[in-house]
Amino acid sequence: MAETGQFVEADNAEAIITRIEHKSRKIETLLKQSKPVEALKTALEGSPPKTPDERCKSANWIVVHRAIMAIKDVDGMFSSLDPEYYDILMKYLYRGLSTGDRPTCDQCLRIHEKLTERAGLGCILRSLADTVNTV
Repeated sequence: MAETGQFVEADNAEAIITRIEHKSRKIETLLKQSKPVEALKTALEGSPPKTPDERCKSANWIVVHRAIMAIKDVDGMFSSLDPEYYDILMKYLYRGLSTGDRPTCDQCLRIHEKLTERAGLGCILRSLADTVNTV
């Protein structure tokens, strides 16, 4: 299952879940400090988990979703979100849209519009074409 560092062994899923739980606590602290963009950056770091384990992917989605939903000023978010996060954010926006949850979809569409303006159509294509790093 482990192939050239792309995926971790299945028994390391528990270690990944532990890291995600730690990340979740850090994000909650940042949100309480009214730092939603920092929370989003923290949520996106190390994403997606390098594992095919759906428990890990779902746990990480919950953390990223929490941060995405806390963003109120989408334009302001992009003034301090580094371009290195754009492609992975786009992947999570599509995951959010797939939930069918109205508030989640509304927020993801708001961010998607601004992200596409800023990052271009290539960001969409890269996120859809990358079948290795799935969220």
